[in-house]
Amino acid sequence: MVMFLFLVIALAVVVAAVTLAVVGGGGSGPLPEAAPERLQDPLPPDRPVNRADVDALRFPLAPRGYRMADVDDALGRLGAELAERDARIADLESALAGARAAAAHVHLEKPEHPEDRR
Repeated sequence: MVMFLFLVIALAVVVAAVTLAVVGGGGSGPLPEAAPERLQDPLPPDRPVNRADVDALRFPLAPRGYRMADVDDALGRLGAELAERDARIADLESALAGARAAAAHVHLEKPEHPEDRR
């Protein structure tokens, strides 16, 4: 029984010594409060998001956070869809400008009064 009690006390001393060695002995006081990691460059609030904004977006790491590959895949898809949307908008604006130019050209060639046709 004495030997068992000695081994339990020795084990407690070893565990306490290892814990103090890992923590630092407590000589410098408690650890300073760490500021939470925040997203450095959020998406711009004053203009539409473009492909470069999405490519530059990085999420902070967390111990029980997200799978980086999943988020990167989602951001890649979002960036591709934004680029596709921007290209489609540019095509539609170009077609609209062409249609307006053609309508203006037809309007200039059209006679103003039906009596002027004679």
